[in-house]
Amino acid sequence: MKKQALLLLIASILTACAPRTSRIQEAIQRQMNNYPLSTMQDIYKSFYQDRFGAEHMIADTAAVRAYLLYELETAAADTVTNPYYEPVGLNGRYIRVYLRCVNEKMISADLLCDAFLRSAHPAEQPRYSWADEWAVIEKAALEAGIESSTEESELLQQAAQNNQAVHHSEAYRNAYHPHYRTVKRSIFDNEIKPFLYNK
Repeated sequence: MKKQALLLLIASILTACAPRTSRIQEAIQRQMNNYPLSTMQDIYKSFYQDRFGAEHMIADTAAVRAYLLYELETAAADTVTNPYYEPVGLNGRYIRVYLRCVNEKMISADLLCDAFLRSAHPAEQPRYSWADEWAVIEKAALEAGIESSTEESELLQQAAQNNQAVHHSEAYRNAYHPHYRTVKRSIFDNEIKPFLYNK
């Protein structure tokens, strides 16, 4: 009787996990369809942004604004066409808003900068490890055929243990020239998306 109860419990856990695993695989597949040169590092970054939002604490808002203005010039001269926006990771809690929205005069630099700053975590952000969560994502990515060296895997596991962000991989940066700011979905939906010409 105990054995049957245990088997039933295991079956129910596996059934409950199956939809989430499927959604993780779908998110990874979406990433690879849109950005075929993504590495495991880029998968990590997307899911990390979905979990934590903006990667860095904002201490100097003036510097944030100045760097946005500088990057807008770089993005304007870029020959790679990015989307206007895209959700990140599994749940799309955060949205990458690409700088072309500003350069095409859909929104102002001030609006995007303000939305980014308000989306960043406060200094008292709770600290907890998402290493277990990353382990599930990494396993799904490996099963999807995303290659990862032992060194890269260890570095990402260490980053996950410490809740650390990572940069896009060099291959990703060279191929896709990502210029965006990460904005909380509620702020994006209410304050930015209405200006994006239904894109």
